[in-house]
Amino acid sequence: MRYPEVRRDETVETIHGEAIADPYRWLEDGDSDETAAFVAAQNAFAQPVLADLPAREAFRGRTTALLQAPTRGCPWIRGGRAFAWHSDGQNQPVLVTADSVDGLEEGRVLLDPNALSADGTVAVTAASVSPDGAILVYGVADGGSDWRTLKVRDVVTGADLADEIPWTKWNAPVWLPGDRSFTYWRYDAPTGAALTDEMGAGRLMAHTIGEAVEDDAVLFSRPEEPRLFARHWPRDDEWFVLSTDTGASSGNDLAARRHGEPESALRQLAEGHDVERNAIGVHDGALYVVTDEGAPRYRLDAFDLATGARATVVSEHHEDVLLDASITASGLVLEYSHDASHRAQLATFDGTLGDALPLGEGVSITGLETSARSDVVLASTTSFVDRGTRHVLEVDGARLVAHRTLPTPGPAAPAATTTRIRATSSDGAEVPAFLVQPEGVDHGAPRPTLIWAYGGFNIPMNPEFRAVTAAWVGAGGTLVVPNLRGGGEFGSDWHKGGTKERKQQVFDDLYAIAEHLVATGVTTHEQLALHGRSNGGLLAGAALTQRPELWAAVLPGVGVLDMLRFHRFTIGWAWTSDYGDPDDADAHAYLRAYSPLHNVAERPYPPTLITTGDHDDRVVPAHSFKFAAELQRAQAAAGGEAPILLSIDTRAGHGMGKPKDAAALEFADQLAFAAAHTGLEVERVPEA
Repeated sequence: MRYPEVRRDETVETIHGEAIADPYRWLEDGDSDETAAFVAAQNAFAQPVLADLPAREAFRGRTTALLQAPTRGCPWIRGGRAFAWHSDGQNQPVLVTADSVDGLEEGRVLLDPNALSADGTVAVTAASVSPDGAILVYGVADGGSDWRTLKVRDVVTGADLADEIPWTKWNAPVWLPGDRSFTYWRYDAPTGAALTDEMGAGRLMAHTIGEAVEDDAVLFSRPEEPRLFARHWPRDDEWFVLSTDTGASSGNDLAARRHGEPESALRQLAEGHDVERNAIGVHDGALYVVTDEGAPRYRLDAFDLATGARATVVSEHHEDVLLDASITASGLVLEYSHDASHRAQLATFDGTLGDALPLGEGVSITGLETSARSDVVLASTTSFVDRGTRHVLEVDGARLVAHRTLPTPGPAAPAATTTRIRATSSDGAEVPAFLVQPEGVDHGAPRPTLIWAYGGFNIPMNPEFRAVTAAWVGAGGTLVVPNLRGGGEFGSDWHKGGTKERKQQVFDDLYAIAEHLVATGVTTHEQLALHGRSNGGLLAGAALTQRPELWAAVLPGVGVLDMLRFHRFTIGWAWTSDYGDPDDADAHAYLRAYSPLHNVAERPYPPTLITTGDHDDRVVPAHSFKFAAELQRAQAAAGGEAPILLSIDTRAGHGMGKPKDAAALEFADQLAFAAAHTGLEVERVPEA
């Protein structure tokens, strides 16, 4: 294939005594005319190839149907009003409100993000309703950016107020006593390239409705520690609780003071960024905290906020992982992970365990809403074969009183059977995976199979309904979702076992699963595709460069692919908690050893489709640009005949708030590419 000509220059940087060539560094300037020409040339090369794929239109129809099927988010209640995100096929879901959860289906639209732009690329990425149900604060992001502007809306009238706060990120607004002021995390307006420049120091602010943003109070600021984040949570009318941390999955400190007291009154409750402390609520002067301190599967502790004394409320489970907990008027709701699926159990405030909540088997809890003033628990669940179920539960302490589900309109998910498989990794550890096989096809012989994987940042891969994977299963393909080291399925030891110098273990876990699938006849190497996004894109890139013979096709999406410079853009430095710091000599050595960009060799590679968005200000698109350019060069030099494609969405970011029509096209390209190279024949879905 004649790939687009891409200029290589002589840029070489000596890092820790090693000369590192970086001939495509100029592609890091996303605003240059030359980079724009590169984007245009790559898209002009890739799009005709993708448009010619036999299954593209069939998958576009399937993903469009799945994305446009009605969805209903987990409801929540504030001040006697019910709220929920609903979608009936729009590009962006709408926020509806009603007097009760049963009235939401006919509820009033409070906020319609689709009205904010003609093409659906302006999204609402944060929303918080005041405890009295009167005021909505929402964050608006353009073109998939993480940057957002906070706006304020009157819930009763539906009219926006004058308040508008630019240059915010990360924290959702948290309300302060009185319900007319809230906290948020803000940065100075960028002076350079807003979508690529490394983030400076932020600060925790408090805004009062109706007052000038310039007069907002600074609640926490450490300009001398620009890599420190702060969050006010949980909300309590007496106590201000502050959590500080330094990275995407590192531990955190906890401190508290009474509202109205100065910052100097903050009492340190716990410190040390090697321990996670997720504060979940305050009851009777005690702060309840889920922690992995001395408990890799986590336990629930309580801090006396007046004295700082600490006690264990719920001990570490011998097998399951305590993911989260929440407070009702009369007790606790505990969320556990059991073999990478979720369950929930009630408990009293002193930790006595009670009834299990009947949320189903083999599911993920995608939302769980409680209030310290109510004994109603609202939950939503999903699985590979369930688009979503909403639960309304009444509790009395540790006892379940009543349970019902709310109807969800729309079609059922594609029929499939989910089982667990396990493979032995390079260090002898057992690595499990979900095997999702479509019904109505012959599984007596190997079939086209797609692995969807992540393996990082303590993020679990649980049973979850995704349009991109459901479309593959619905078309007759087999889906495999591994639980690799680095993820959060089995506690903090499992997570840390795939971080920093142990990151190679994540890749080895993946190879063990792939080889097990072939050895057991589920698939063959000629029928096996790999897809991953973000950190999963790194996984796909490393698997491509380390073990190209394993794959029939590889699809790295918005991937972290330059492991020596990821920390120099936007929020990339926060990922050193999982990856290590490239500026450290020891970390440089192991990062260099697996960095996809730096391990491309002149050898034939399998078919590869790299995707990114030119507005991605989390994993900047230069990662994908540089990797694709080098991979195309190496493939051509080796005489490799398989296509190496780079497809760039020019009005998209990391994926947050992406319009459904754009998502459907991206998924169709990826799935059709995988189908073409694994031999999956796809029938078109009949028109409705």
